[in-house]
Amino acid sequence: MKKGKKHLVVVGDRVLIRIEDGEERTKVGLYLPATATDGQAVQGGTVIATGPGLPLPLVEEHLDEPWKISGSKDTRYVPMQARVGDYALFFRKAAVEITFENDRYLVVPQAAILTLARNE
Repeated sequence: MKKGKKHLVVVGDRVLIRIEDGEERTKVGLYLPATATDGQAVQGGTVIATGPGLPLPLVEEHLDEPWKISGSKDTRYVPMQARVGDYALFFRKAAVEITFENDRYLVVPQAAILTLARNE
């Protein structure tokens, strides 16, 4: 993600999510402040950036002959399911809050994401 002159690079199988700010409304119409919703186990937000995924180990034909392993192969990754623009529901306890350029975001591992809503 680029903001100004700085780049924020998401690594591994992590997802950068924009935090939903504001008050939430109950079913009967009461507004709840953010402090009242902090105890919920699940949170939602918009995916801003994703990492490349988990790197796959190199599978070599000559596992018993390490001198024949060439170091010129590109790293392959398990693809990410989350995409930029998706709405994600995830476990709040797995998220780490960061601040980048005065904006708050959450870094969430892909394994903590429960569902993704995507516009096709």
